Amino acid sequence: MVFFITCLRAIAACLITNSHYTGVYPISEIASGGLIGDILFFAVSGYCLYNVKNNFFSWYGKRIWRIYLPVTIITAFYFLINAYNYNAYLPNAFSWFLYPTYYHFIASIILLYIPFYFVCKIDLLRKNIQWIMSGIFVLALIYFIFFYDKTYYHIDVVEEWFIRVLFFESMLLGALFRDADKTFRNNKKHLPLYIAGAVLSFAAYFITKILFTSKEQLFSFQIINWITIFAFLFFVFKVFSSLDNKLEKLPKWIKKAISFVAEITLEIYLVQHVIISALDTRFAFPLNWFAVTAAILAGAFALHFICKYIYKFFDFLIATIKRKKVLKESQ
Repeated sequence: MVFFITCLRAIAACLITNSHYTGVYPISEIASGGLIGDILFFAVSGYCLYNVKNNFFSWYGKRIWRIYLPVTIITAFYFLINAYNYNAYLPNAFSWFLYPTYYHFIASIILLYIPFYFVCKIDLLRKNIQWIMSGIFVLALIYFIFFYDKTYYHIDVVEEWFIRVLFFESMLLGALFRDADKTFRNNKKHLPLYIAGAVLSFAAYFITKILFTSKEQLFSFQIINWITIFAFLFFVFKVFSSLDNKLEKLPKWIKKAISFVAEITLEIYLVQHVIISALDTRFAFPLNWFAVTAAILAGAFALHFICKYIYKFFDFLIATIKRKKVLKESQ
């Protein structure tokens, strides 16, 4: 994998996890950055999955298999130790294990994979991603103006369906960067401007969020928050892609740490909720931070390790069946 993408994936995992540390920090406002982490993760997914080659069922089936195995294992395990209450959050087994699951990211990604596949597979759509993104934004803006409930601030609530518009736009932005990879990667021509853009859009995002959440008269303009965070995503991709060769030259131990976190990003997301609630107040800050973070990393690695060998077992099983079928047909 291109290393700047590995870095962005690791940063996304850290930001999403940090946003859930409300009870860990003595000042709850420090626990932020979750939406930035989410859109980074979707953009990274779009970058990595841009080159679609297989038919839909093969491509989608592989994605679903890779997602649902760890989801099934961790959900079953948390039920087993009574960390999840069957009826408290979702009503039935289908809801817990298939859709929407306990994890909003899973519900979003398994749906957004579908339109993303066709956009990247069909040449006419693939060559016009910018126009598709523009069209989606116009439709979202029309919905926001005429139908969205603007009586309170909720534009960044990840459990609501409307946020998936932002997530899908992020995936398509990642695809655009992959399509123009040779143009953007290691191109430092306008790097100072990209850095300035990232800083300014980041500041604009938090300023607009503070304003929109505190002033009722501004609720009607809350979609501006999406524009600022999307601009930040764009500039972050610009900066990191420009610095890819610099990132490759980081000390080996730093690269290994980044790669370790990036490799278990999904598992970090899946295991963290129960661990945080179990340990966030067990120790005083900052000991609780270290305890929670170490437990999340250990739990995520264990889940990743288990899934890795289950994947290998099924790959071996399928390969064996195919070999036997070929031998039988050749006799």
